[in-house]
Amino acid sequence: MKSFKLKSFKLYLLAFVLLVTLKLQSQNLPQVEVSPHAKVIQEVGLSEVTIDYHRPAVKGREIWNKLVPYGMTNLGFGTAKESPWRAGANENTTISFSDDVKINGQDLPAGTYGLHMIVTEKDWTIIFNKENTAWGSFFYDPQMDALRVTVSPENSDFTEWLQYGFENLSDKSADIFLKWEKKKIKFTASFDLDKVVLDRYRKALVGIGGFNAQTYEQAAAYCISRNINLDEATKWIDHSIEIQENATNLLTKSQLLEKMGQKAEAEALTKKAISIASENELNSYGYNLMLQQNQIDKALEIFRINVDKHPESWNAYDSLAEAYARKGSRDEAIKYYKMALSRSPKSQTQRIQKAISSLQ
Repeated sequence: MKSFKLKSFKLYLLAFVLLVTLKLQSQNLPQVEVSPHAKVIQEVGLSEVTIDYHRPAVKGREIWNKLVPYGMTNLGFGTAKESPWRAGANENTTISFSDDVKINGQDLPAGTYGLHMIVTEKDWTIIFNKENTAWGSFFYDPQMDALRVTVSPENSDFTEWLQYGFENLSDKSADIFLKWEKKKIKFTASFDLDKVVLDRYRKALVGIGGFNAQTYEQAAAYCISRNINLDEATKWIDHSIEIQENATNLLTKSQLLEKMGQKAEAEALTKKAISIASENELNSYGYNLMLQQNQIDKALEIFRINVDKHPESWNAYDSLAEAYARKGSRDEAIKYYKMALSRSPKSQTQRIQKAISSLQ
């Protein structure tokens, strides 16, 4: 009898172990989620914003103050006595900023944050929490909040599946929105573009880019175009010239000297640069003056020099014609477009003819 009971116990134990093992294994199998995972990424200038979330559906349910309660709630699990809405489903909804950012004008350091919201009928509090790996809001700790901002919800077209997105995009900012059911909320993320760009250059210049004259020249040229950071730009352009003197970095140095009020030195350096410049270098310098600095007359001067130095180049005449067109000198623009057309390859014929027709 004892032997029979022992065997029965062993069989029971084996069955239990098998059941637990199968259950654990089944948890590792891929499954279709009721609230599917989603990720949206948006570049804002050189910065990047990423929102990682799960998308619940309305499914005919009453959402606000029902499925999503107003105010803080005791969810009955986890360590949080009061929890905000997880702003999605399942694990933490997270939002990441590659660079320091302002949210509705308030500072927030670069990083990844758990995104939560306190929903009410009139105002919603958006919470950026330093804990970003928790399950929903069950372990929410207000002491980990990095920032809170208050926004007002808007009425919106019906959205079945919760959605995050971006609108009103520029090179410095974007409005980030959440839409679900018939509600929409949004907040603005804005970046200090110049700071972001300069930080990128500084990192590049202590890497492989630090051995390249062009990298230093480009960094200095950006500062000149924005009229910022001119002291550091001086060091950068001087080092570019030390590595390899060429027309491009000499012309950039001349622009910097002019901005700093050293006009005689700037003119002398410009003459030296033009005397050794290639067709492409003169063309690039002219476009920089025309497009980046809005100095049309100076650009015209450079393009005329390029035509004189390279009278058989269709591209030199084409650039000069474009500058005249931007200045509003229609007849001169047509004249030089026709000279470009007579020298241009077939691949450029249609474009130049179209430019002439638009001026006529």
